[in-house]
Amino acid sequence: MASLGERIGRLFADYASLLDSERYDEWLDLFAEQATYQIVPRENVQLGLPASLMLCRNKDMLRDRITTLLEVNEYDIYSARHILGLPRFDEPSGGIVSVETPFAVYHTDQEGVSRLFGVGEYRSRIACAGSRLLFEANIVQLDTFSVPTLLADPL
Repeated sequence: MASLGERIGRLFADYASLLDSERYDEWLDLFAEQATYQIVPRENVQLGLPASLMLCRNKDMLRDRITTLLEVNEYDIYSARHILGLPRFDEPSGGIVSVETPFAVYHTDQEGVSRLFGVGEYRSRIACAGSRLLFEANIVQLDTFSVPTLLADPL
């Protein structure tokens, strides 16, 4: 059986791969029904400011966000690539493990030009009871409040 660290690493590898390949339904399966998903600038976290760039308080809100992304939003076509650092975590407490994982997301446009879209850290709470890991919360803490284009996709 894989260690907890290996399982967490695989969860984040799946998370990034599913977003990069736009397999959003499978990405949603990585979240518990009452999971929180939030994109927030680091400055707001440091100053205790409540404003988020995106906030979904449960999986239904995440589903709605994905539906809007796929059916309503019109934006430049690009492909995304997530680059992840190694997750850092402590031992689980009450079946939940807190994890911090650095990331960078690049976007490549139709002309083949790649640019850095965002850098930050995932601050996650992951349910680790049983054989399956699920996100109870995934706070995407961006290093800046400025993103170069419309923030339509989850990060």
